[in-house]
Formats: sequence, C-alpha cells, structure tokens
Amino acid sequence: MQAWLCENPVGVEALQWKEMPTPQPKAGEVLIEIKAASLNFPDLLIVQNKYQIKPPLPFVPGSEYAGVIQAVGEGVTQLKVGQSVACLSGTGGFGTHTIAPAALCMPLPPGFPHVDAAAFIMIYATSHHALVDRAQLKAGETVLVLGAAGGVGTSAIQIAKTMGARVIAAASTDEKCELCKSIGADATINYTRENLRDAIKAATGGKGPDVIYDPVGGDFAEPAFRSIAWRGRYLVVGFASGPIPALPLNLPLLKGASLVGVFWGDFAKREPKANAAMMMELARWYGEGKIKPVIDRTMPMAELKAAYAHMGSRGVKGKLVMVT
Repeated sequence: MQAWLCENPVGVEALQWKEMPTPQPKAGEVLIEIKAASLNFPDLLIVQNKYQIKPPLPFVPGSEYAGVIQAVGEGVTQLKVGQSVACLSGTGGFGTHTIAPAALCMPLPPGFPHVDAAAFIMIYATSHHALVDRAQLKAGETVLVLGAAGGVGTSAIQIAKTMGARVIAAASTDEKCELCKSIGADATINYTRENLRDAIKAATGGKGPDVIYDPVGGDFAEPAFRSIAWRGRYLVVGFASGPIPALPLNLPLLKGASLVGVFWGDFAKREPKANAAMMMELARWYGEGKIKPVIDRTMPMAELKAAYAHMGSRGVKGKLVMVT
C-alpha cells in the first residue's frame, strides 16, 4: 500500500507519499481499499499539531473516507469482503488502504457513490445533531447559517430545509451566496460587503433568526448573537476562522436565548443508539434525494498538498474529495 505519512507534524509540506506494508485487520477491524477521502478542517490542524487529538507518530492523516472491504478481522460479522463502506476514524484516509474499526464503518446502500460517501458522515452528522437534537428545530422557524458555503454549512442548509425551516445563508462572496440559493437557501447575506446585523434585521423583518448555526466563530459571533430572536438558540459548532469569540453573558439574558454546544463526536460515543438512528435517517434522506453533499472538486490522491492549499485559500465550496 501507499499513503501520505506524517512523521513530523509541522505542516502539510512535511507529508511524504510512501510505500508501506499492507496491514492485516485484528479482531474487530477491517481492511479497506480506499476509493475516495474527503478533506476536512481537522485534517489541516492535525498535521500542524494544532488539533485536540494528537495521534502517535508516524500517522496517515485523512479522517473520512469510503471504499471497499478487502479483509475482516476476528469477530466481525456485520461486514463482509467486497462490501462498500464509509468511515470516519480520525486518521488513515489519505492512502490506498487503511485499517478501520468495524464499529465505525457505515455500510453503503446500492447507488451511494464513494465520492459522496466520503463527504457525508462528518458534515451531515454534525448538522443533524446540531439542528434536530440540540436546537430542536421546528418547521416554520428561521435558521441563519454562517459560513454557509462550506461543508457543514451546505449540509445545514439542506437539513434545515428538509425540516421545513426558512434558511438565511451568510457567506463571503456573491458566488458562494448563489451556491447556497441553488441548494435551497431562501435568502443570502454577503458579509464581506453587508453589515451583518442590518442584513439579518432586513431578512427577518426585525424578529431575528430562531436558530443560528455557527461553524465559523471569530468576529461575526457577537453581532450575530445580538440579532437572535427571543428564545433563540445559538449553536456553537466550530471556529473555522481561527479566533474563539468571547460573548458578553448579558446577551443570552436579554434575549431569553440559549448558547448551545455541538460536539457530535462525543455524542456518537456517549449515545451510540441515538447516533445510529440518526445515521439511518440521514442515509434514508440521501436515498430520497433530500440531501446530497456539495462537492467542490475531486482531485487525485497524489495531489493532496495542492488540495490542502486550495482549502487554505478559503475558496472551497462544499467538500474537497481525493480519489485513488
């Protein structure tokens, strides 16, 4: 097998494409021939030693991927050789093969392409957990999605629309705003040339959004929270812009609003039955055409460093997927 190896986590430039022995699965594991792997923001942080999870060196980055099972370890009965699966295991995806825990593999129904599957679990699980479970979103409510043209942002738009909500998508360019409209957003805000608070007020008739989905953090968090509706729910999803904002705690008080943390990874570990039911619903929605990953582009696995550079430029719309 071949894979991109991180032997020194000082950045993308230190990754090396290397020939390695193909491992064999142990008990509870499977060997997967990787067909596609998506690039997520944590994949950048982990090779810079900036992610909260620091795998032992050396490691192969690539948290999310899809492929075909080549071998199964002892005790694995729910999966079989030749079966297509998607997996989110944190590492291992940027290569030709990887070992994955069988428990983390999502069997793919017929007609679920590997490229879509490799871009599916992280963004849709995060957004479903955020909007359905944590925000308790109801039909007819208004959702503001910040960073709306990114991977989790596009998934949030689709899930909110599936649930019958009105969606306002905020993004950094007119092109990204047009993408958001094309997948269902009812209104858009270009926050590089519009005042965010004024635009939210105009888009909601002064009421404010019932739910704010924020995977960005940074400078837009406070003006967005100041615009939230009475009894609104502000979903803290992530900090893609870098800085972690500090909000004055009088704001939730004055708005009767809630700051709600979203940590899908821990939810999946602590509440596995609820997570499994959620994933089944998401797979069904995909089959019904209600949700579909927005793929910015596919690139050969050998061009991983160029893909990282494209992601770092903030020009990605949806997800970047590497293919073998």
